[in-house]
Amino acid sequence: MATRVLVVDDSALVRQVLGELLDQAGDIEVVGTARDPFDAREKIKALNPDVLTLDVEMPRMDGLTFLDNLMRLRPMPVLMVSSLTARGAEITLRALELGAIDFVTKPEIGVADGLRAYADLLCDKVRAVAQSRPRQRQQAAPLVEAAVAQAYRTTDQLICIGSSTGGTEALRCVLERMPADAPAIVMAQHIPVAFSASLAQRLDGVSAMRVCQASDGQPITPGHAYLAPGNQHLRVVRSGARLICRLSDDDPVSGHRPSVDVLFDSVARACGRNAVAVMLTGMGTDGAAAMQTLHRAGARTLAQDEASSVVWGMPGAAVRLGAVDRIVSLDAMAQAALDATRQQAVA
Repeated sequence: MATRVLVVDDSALVRQVLGELLDQAGDIEVVGTARDPFDAREKIKALNPDVLTLDVEMPRMDGLTFLDNLMRLRPMPVLMVSSLTARGAEITLRALELGAIDFVTKPEIGVADGLRAYADLLCDKVRAVAQSRPRQRQQAAPLVEAAVAQAYRTTDQLICIGSSTGGTEALRCVLERMPADAPAIVMAQHIPVAFSASLAQRLDGVSAMRVCQASDGQPITPGHAYLAPGNQHLRVVRSGARLICRLSDDDPVSGHRPSVDVLFDSVARACGRNAVAVMLTGMGTDGAAAMQTLHRAGARTLAQDEASSVVWGMPGAAVRLGAVDRIVSLDAMAQAALDATRQQAVA
């Protein structure tokens, strides 16, 4: 059965182009278009689509207000269509916070040709969003007490995290539960270059840890979390007794840059059994093979469970490989990672 899509955008051109691109996929059917949220509200009731593509800047009601109302009253899979501007990045991250599943970028110039250039990606994201589990935004959890984490400060330990679709909010959920003196964390999230700095800033605002976008040669220290920049691989390497970040523009791996496989492989070499690897929600299989490498090296490995994942692609792939020690709900993941590092410290 085809995935039924309602396209919501105030631009007639964008509605037309998106409609044509999605209809050409064969397994996707555009059942209608809407020019603004009021039009969309009536068509959702009448057409009952599986997926909504949603613009942000629209007349009469902006997309974020509409999305907030929609996720409270009738949660459904939503794919944002957003600009690549700095303001667009902030708005898109807010949309993901409100419950949107994923986003595609809409160029500011040459919109029609720009959208056609990544028609395959657009269709893949619609398919993934259709299989997702929309979640209403949860209240921030209390931080783990710093006293619990004291055992980690003098150890040579590292937590590495991989994520994709649904990962921006999953990372928030994990980091907001970490104490200020938690072991260092390195993260690879599939995200465009224009969005990663804004994501790091937002994560820094909710976590007791210091969160930043990683830079080349940056020392990795406890109490800090490092996010791979969009369109660059992040590796962890040793420099004497220290761990440092290494960035590169090498070819995509597993179809991605940054790649979770690249990050996890480097952690396996640099840290071995002193690492804890966490696989969060995401489409595809990136990171699964490298998580198996970490597991064989003696690292403790955790995967988000299917029930709390937006898309159980990456965690599921790692589980099927036998690379996972524990399957954990998102709400319990921060504590599980801390417990794993504490167990290593006393082993």
